[in-house]
Amino acid sequence: MEVFAIHKGDVSENGQIRIIDEDRLCYIVESNSRGARGIRTISKQLLEEYVNYFRLYPDSSPEKARNDLAGNSDIDKFEYGYTSSLSTMAKMALKRADDKKSSNPLDFEKQKRHLQQIFYGAPGTGKSHAIKYMTEGKRVIRTTFHPDSDYSTFVGAYKPTTIEVPLMTVIGTKAVPVENSDGSMRTETKIEYEFVAQAFLNAYIKAWKLFAIADNGNKANEVYLIIEEINRGNCAQIFGDLFQLLDRGENGFSEYPIIADKDLQKHLAKTFADMPYLNVPAIGGMTAEKVAIKIRQGEILLLPRNFYIWATMNTSDQSLFPIDSAFKRRWDWQYMPISDGKKGWQIEANGKRYDWWQFLQKMNDKIGSTTNSEDKKLGYFFCKAKNNVIDAETFVGKVVFYIWNDVFKDFAEEAGDLFKDIEGFLSFNNFYTIGIDGKAKVVEEKVERLLHNLGLEQTGITYEDEIEVAVGEEALDESAKSQRKETLVSIQIPDNPIILSSDSTQFDAFVKALRIIGIDKIASVLSSLKYKRLDCPVISDHKYDEIVNNDKGYSYYQEGNLFIVKGCKYYTYIRILEDLNKLLNIGLSLETK
Repeated sequence: MEVFAIHKGDVSENGQIRIIDEDRLCYIVESNSRGARGIRTISKQLLEEYVNYFRLYPDSSPEKARNDLAGNSDIDKFEYGYTSSLSTMAKMALKRADDKKSSNPLDFEKQKRHLQQIFYGAPGTGKSHAIKYMTEGKRVIRTTFHPDSDYSTFVGAYKPTTIEVPLMTVIGTKAVPVENSDGSMRTETKIEYEFVAQAFLNAYIKAWKLFAIADNGNKANEVYLIIEEINRGNCAQIFGDLFQLLDRGENGFSEYPIIADKDLQKHLAKTFADMPYLNVPAIGGMTAEKVAIKIRQGEILLLPRNFYIWATMNTSDQSLFPIDSAFKRRWDWQYMPISDGKKGWQIEANGKRYDWWQFLQKMNDKIGSTTNSEDKKLGYFFCKAKNNVIDAETFVGKVVFYIWNDVFKDFAEEAGDLFKDIEGFLSFNNFYTIGIDGKAKVVEEKVERLLHNLGLEQTGITYEDEIEVAVGEEALDESAKSQRKETLVSIQIPDNPIILSSDSTQFDAFVKALRIIGIDKIASVLSSLKYKRLDCPVISDHKYDEIVNNDKGYSYYQEGNLFIVKGCKYYTYIRILEDLNKLLNIGLSLETK
């Protein structure tokens, strides 16, 4: 079966389809078409037919695709009734596959890899992600600058370490080791100082060693020193005289080597003792041979052409150190614009969902018009979604906290209606209340109010599946529509048919089918069964308080070690059986009249 480039959280360009979940055999999708929403299961086997079809006939219509494909395989003709969703998903998959082949983040692979460059932009624009992407499979050494960073924490310094040494005593005029009663050597712990290399020196040593073993230094494996948040440290203090090494010639080597101090020289000479001959150019009036000798002996520091130094800089950082122009001009600068990460992330608040990218666009417009600052805007990855959802707690704790304290703190009046509450002003403390456990709890209604003030429209419902099947929202054929209205009369399981009698219910038949399939088998695929009530699984291995204490007519029925929600529409149970059939390959079929 083909592996598609669409995954959980992805949304089609027209907003019709959102992938809620997937497993090995199928997708769970939310469809929004012609004003109606529905949750449905889409077989990956069937989707593969549509993908292959639209790969050959990209301009075909959903109806023609259904007519051309239905009946040509063992797949039930009824499933082709979802042709609009299937066609949309097929085009999503084909587009994602083409995008993956033709592009990557900001087309970085098409750009020159500068030896020294700083990736800068607003928070959450993917600076670190871009570097991670570009250095995948490379040798990377990473460090982070902060206000306490200095030369010794960046390059190296003598530090105390503990070592085990033989315990000695003096007998007469001789020092002799002390033995234990069993004749073994007795030891003691002593503190001694040794030179400990830090990020820069570790990368420097690695780069020269790889350069030395390459063919005359040609095509040596690259080493990347990655500095996160470079402007949070005092660069002049941290780099010190290494600043001079950042002047690189056209050949990639430092044009102006610096003399190493005695401690550093001693450490490098010991480390490079067995290093092969270095094929380096003549520099600063020294012959190539003399330069090679001085590098191996640690007398000078000089950056090889396979040594890359890349850094990130958050332009909105409030605690940044100024970087002088002399330091700046020794770097290439890569701006990271705010763009759609195309993850399909959703904000969830008060039972409703809102598109994350739409929120960013509207919020960034508000930030720009209010503060006249690009640096304060939010990037797509400002906060991380869990299962493609940014819950209210995460949203308030990261996003609202940031825009309130770092963006609009001095622009509350200029922000207009952004922080307008039903009565009065929506201050930050209004987003929290005290729960019965005495802990702070997010007031989701206030999150909804903020999003409403911003002009954001609801894009989805939380995955309750209260709308079992929204009949008529797609171009279902008449036979498919009629099947929705038929009554289930039997469940055909090989050697175990279940015939519904006049006094039996759909739920009774469902439970009996579960017994025949096997409770243990069902337990093994519980995580793949996505139907829920009150945000609780219809089948689970334990009870949920929301079901036990609800007032909507739901209750639990226990079968073996499983708990089944009773009170769902009959079609939910049918769809669960269909999913189990796909997951466990039961050979089940349903008879209706």
